[in-house]
Amino acid sequence: MPTCRVYGTVAHQDGHLLVLGGCGRAGLPLDTAETLDMASHTWLALAPLPTARAGAAAVALGKQVLVVGGVDEVQSPVAAVEAFLMDEGRWERRATLPQAAMGVATVERDGMVYALGGMGPDTAPQAQVCVYEPRRDCWLSLPSMPTPCYGASTFLHGNKIYVLGGRQGKLPVTAFEAFDLEARTWTRHPSLPSRRAFAGCAMAEGSVFSLGGLQQPGPHNFYSRPHFVNTVEMFDLEHGSWTKLPRSLRMRDKRADFVVGSLGGHIVAIGGLGNQPCPLGSVESFSLARRRWEALPAMPTARCSCSSLQAGPRLFVIGGVAQGPSQAVEALCLRDGV
Repeated sequence: MPTCRVYGTVAHQDGHLLVLGGCGRAGLPLDTAETLDMASHTWLALAPLPTARAGAAAVALGKQVLVVGGVDEVQSPVAAVEAFLMDEGRWERRATLPQAAMGVATVERDGMVYALGGMGPDTAPQAQVCVYEPRRDCWLSLPSMPTPCYGASTFLHGNKIYVLGGRQGKLPVTAFEAFDLEARTWTRHPSLPSRRAFAGCAMAEGSVFSLGGLQQPGPHNFYSRPHFVNTVEMFDLEHGSWTKLPRSLRMRDKRADFVVGSLGGHIVAIGGLGNQPCPLGSVESFSLARRRWEALPAMPTARCSCSSLQAGPRLFVIGGVAQGPSQAVEALCLRDGV
């Protein structure tokens, strides 16, 4: 892509990959917006974001892309919400979040946008949950999350939004909770068995996977240091329990801060940081049918802290950190079940 960036916000709309904001080489949030035409493989500059930001959330709503929260040039969380109108090529401001926040998790369901958690200006994790109604251009408050956090992984399954992990300050969260969109109530599920920062999460075939990360020492282990792990933990939504897979079914590489996704019956892990002195380029997949990990071709540009987006059969890995902020945009596509 034309602009080097990390912590960029990505969205897919009508055959176009949008990359919005992020941090550039100077370490400051950008207002730069660019789009990749996936058919012609050409980049086009878009009108700049009204609010320069990094680490925002984005949701495609019909012919517009909504950008929510993030952090600004003075490292403060923002409440600004802006919509890019694809057909008109311009930005419009929308109703702001009830509270300024970075690390907000967003989910779209039936044309409504749900925003969960975040970190506020006081650096405290938030439990706020609200829903955006586009026709009225307003946010409505919903019951708060049982566990305040930011940067959580979210999955929409049936009529529930599942929220896994995230952070409270520098500490990883192990909570796993679900919000019922019809009853508007929260359910606590068993927590993650192990406390790991920068783990990767994915959902596939009725199970939630938590992979790798930086293992945190236990509360009574004063001599242990955080270390990279290849742990694989799986939650069965039907039976409501976690399983820590045996050593023979752990990832091939120990890694954290990597891209993870679900492609064609496989859970894939891409790049990240490990025990090596530079970011990883290795890629591996876990076959849900064969129940084993397999090596895949390495990512052309070894990176960590990447943005990612799944569009059809391809998982895009965007920007991130190589030697510095990266321009790389590369996609993994699994063919013939391999």
